[in-house]
Amino acid sequence: MFKQYGVTFLFTTGLLANMAAAQETQLYWGDTHLHSSYSVDAYSTGNYKGDPDMAYRFAKGLPVLHPVTREKIRIEQPLDFLVVADHAEMLQLQIRLEENDPDLLATATGRRLAEVLKQDKRAVFREVAQINTGGGQDLLRDIYTPANRRNAWKRQMAAAELHNDPGRFTTLIGWEWTSAPEWSNLHRVILTSADAATAQKFYPFSSYDSQRPEDLWAWLEKTSAEAGVEFLAIPHNSNMSNGMMFDMVDSDGRRITAEYARQRIRWEPVMEVTQTKGTSETHPQLSPSDEFADFEIRNKLLTGPEAKVSPNSYARTALLQGLELEAGTGANPYKFGLIGSTDSHNGLVATEEGNFYGKLANHMLTESRKGEQSNFPAWELSASGIAGVWATENTRTAIFNAFKRKEVFATSGPRIAVRMFGGFNFKGGDARAKDIATVGYRKGVPMGGDLTAAPRGKAPAFLLHAVKDPLGANLDRIQIIKGWLDAAGVKHEQIYEAAWAGERRPDGNGKLPPVGNTVDAGTATYSNAIGAAQLATVWTDPDFDPALRAFYYTRVLEIPTPRHSTYDAVALKIDASETRQPVAIQERAYSSPIWYTPAQ
Repeated sequence: MFKQYGVTFLFTTGLLANMAAAQETQLYWGDTHLHSSYSVDAYSTGNYKGDPDMAYRFAKGLPVLHPVTREKIRIEQPLDFLVVADHAEMLQLQIRLEENDPDLLATATGRRLAEVLKQDKRAVFREVAQINTGGGQDLLRDIYTPANRRNAWKRQMAAAELHNDPGRFTTLIGWEWTSAPEWSNLHRVILTSADAATAQKFYPFSSYDSQRPEDLWAWLEKTSAEAGVEFLAIPHNSNMSNGMMFDMVDSDGRRITAEYARQRIRWEPVMEVTQTKGTSETHPQLSPSDEFADFEIRNKLLTGPEAKVSPNSYARTALLQGLELEAGTGANPYKFGLIGSTDSHNGLVATEEGNFYGKLANHMLTESRKGEQSNFPAWELSASGIAGVWATENTRTAIFNAFKRKEVFATSGPRIAVRMFGGFNFKGGDARAKDIATVGYRKGVPMGGDLTAAPRGKAPAFLLHAVKDPLGANLDRIQIIKGWLDAAGVKHEQIYEAAWAGERRPDGNGKLPPVGNTVDAGTATYSNAIGAAQLATVWTDPDFDPALRAFYYTRVLEIPTPRHSTYDAVALKIDASETRQPVAIQERAYSSPIWYTPAQ
């Protein structure tokens, strides 16, 4: 039961099936960013055996052998779709060296790296990095030939094609473009809806070809036209970009133009807001009034030094800057939806806090996590994230199209189902409909959509619905995050409490008391005695100005639960404080925004 503006809603577990019926779209869960042993850095950190075949089998729910411990493991909740997005740079290098690939061993660089591999399997990645940073890219091109790249790409696609099972499990073909100027993260995952036969018309564009995003987009445009394929590029870890990911200037330092904005949003309609290397929603320094902004923050560059906290590095401030650019140029480069994915390099999609295998293969060894010395200590990383997609069916085309229209959302790991519709005709009773989706599509637009030119005297209303992970924690609240540009061009953000569990009431400043905390650090347990199984409401903007540009997105919070480092502490028989991480966290979901544009 929960109260919202004096109206009480009571939901029972038996109602869940009825509310999920007859929807125009169904919810599918997936990961667009998983690395296998075919990525040079994944192999170098101990993943010698976790190839794409293992990754797909694990995601489908089949038992597999862990790539390090070789013990039998199995995912608790299988996925509906997966992208094995190995790095395009030196794709499958160590695997092919292990196999004595004649094309590689025919080159001096290949023979040099083969000898390094024999001495230390972990050293090849360091050797490649040293060659690269030492200005020796010509040496790497000695083995990174078009023929070798095509051969590696065919092998990558074969695994995806083998496991694609339309209607039951979808594999989207993809890779990662790993641009990192001065170790600032500008990485993108590229994916296509094409099948293997069509995707053989090209091979992956890599940062060896160019580190400029503009060159990537130009390649996507050219290749799309020549090969007859569709692409998406998904930025990730903007939190580690040192203010470069969502800049107000292009790669040459020139002010963003309408042409740049249109090109960027064409290829990058969504961004990855949460994953193992931290959350990129916002930062406490950028959103000081947001009491939940300090969540799984990782403020480091790829090599370990501290990253600059910049509005250009986080999704919320980028969405605001998009409004500013649109007002000035007529086009918005940052009109993106939000998803989560893992970026795991062990071939395993694992986001459960109590069953987290880590980002790297060697993170499986719990005892090694204590005092671990690396750029990515396991306890600093997040057991995150996953993408929720509202698609018409579980196929490549339908999943891809859902990404294009931004009818997608992110969670930090749990399978929290989130619906958000915006319109001008929703009424309070719509939140009690047996089929919220039918009402939502009929009266409004879903997440990722647009509202324009509000009717006189009407403010946008949002039909919101969230359901807990069936195997996880209850929900604390649903919030609306609003960003807008005022008449003077000044950017603003505001957080509104839209629905919540229990008998709490907001104070005079709109702040809602905490839901409570049942976490026992000594046993790494919690209770669902607090919170709600689901929440639904219609929320209307009380501060709406029809003349101002704005966006709205939903953030759903769970009740507090133990963090993965707390589970480790119990297993290691140490105090949870020794991990130097929070004992409990409030897992969450983020919807893609809905944008409002005034009449022109």
